[in-house]
Amino acid sequence: MWSGRTRRTQQVSRSGVWWGICLSAIVTLTTILSPVSQAAAPELKAKSAILIDAETGQVLYEKDPDARLAPASITKVMTMLLAMEAAETGKVSFDDMVVTSTAASMIGGSQIWLMEGEEMKFEDMLKAVAIVSANDAAFALAEHIAGTEPDFVRLMNERAKDLNMKNTHFQNSDGLPAVDHYSSARDISIMSRELIMKHPKILEWTSTWTDWLKRLHPKAKQKESFLRNTNELVIKYPGADGLKTGMTDEAGFCLSGTAKRNDTRLISVVMGLPSNGERLDDTIKLLNYGFREFDRVVLATQGKSVGSVRIPNGRREIVDAVVDKDYAVLVEKGRMDLISTEFVPDERKAPIKQGERLGQVIVSLDGKELARVNVVSTADVPRAGFFTVLSRTVRDFFRGLFKRSIPQHEVSLQ
Repeated sequence: MWSGRTRRTQQVSRSGVWWGICLSAIVTLTTILSPVSQAAAPELKAKSAILIDAETGQVLYEKDPDARLAPASITKVMTMLLAMEAAETGKVSFDDMVVTSTAASMIGGSQIWLMEGEEMKFEDMLKAVAIVSANDAAFALAEHIAGTEPDFVRLMNERAKDLNMKNTHFQNSDGLPAVDHYSSARDISIMSRELIMKHPKILEWTSTWTDWLKRLHPKAKQKESFLRNTNELVIKYPGADGLKTGMTDEAGFCLSGTAKRNDTRLISVVMGLPSNGERLDDTIKLLNYGFREFDRVVLATQGKSVGSVRIPNGRREIVDAVVDKDYAVLVEKGRMDLISTEFVPDERKAPIKQGERLGQVIVSLDGKELARVNVVSTADVPRAGFFTVLSRTVRDFFRGLFKRSIPQHEVSLQ
């Protein structure tokens, strides 16, 4: 009796071992055949954070990115953006002499100690904002651009709305604590990207570690003011060249940082940290993650032929299509095979002008949309005559009877 039980036990035991070996082999094979898993995202101490590709705005990492938090002096990213836009449109000049008002001279916080009535070039005041986060210079610039600081703040909020910054409301131009003054990591990344990509000259100043400003006021105690950047990232991280620090008791330590390596520029935002060292550590972790784990993939270059699109009522029935600009995305290493594309045509009818959009190629990674590539016409397409359109309709009808439909488009980025 016991011997029978023993034999059955041995059989069950051998069977279990066999199935264990098979299961192990299946797991191993599945692991080999499965796509490379996503790299572990960095663990941050920040209350809120985000990492984006500056070129496309593609989000690479986020941690509670829409939380409304006090932004402190990162507010000045918007101040600098409006200042650069005002200079670009000719509303002001970098050579304008900006007069310091009583209110600007009494602002407090980080400053270059502007005196009431002191004049300084617009460019030099903007440099003081970019390098040492000078509140007095930011206030003076705001008044020079808009007339009063409240009017400038109104412009700040209007611009935030234009940029679809949904969790931002400004109450001042400098970021000093104020009721109902808030932003979010995502919104800060949006305005940081707008500033960097549209006005790269700002990086000449935000990457400067030390500099001097001439003081022209006759009562100035010094003929020059020493500037030292508040953003230590620019000397501690290879490729870092900006952007803006912030710190108050309410906001904690915050940083919108940017760095570029080869053709890739990243923007990171961290908020609500207890110390300068920790905001630097979190920023470096984010930037390292982005540069280490992602590859830049060029999807298409401007003018590249991507196929053809049918215009049923066009004098030319088939028109060649190209891409309207350069397109690239960041793809996690080992996952390029998961990229897929789908052409979505616009409902366009002739006449069509050369360069007009014919549709978009939606680029996705593992089902998540990464980018949309605009496809445009290479030629003018006048409207076809009535009899041409009629003959095509008859032709298509008979082809349909024999299940020989005409392709509407042949577009591919490959």
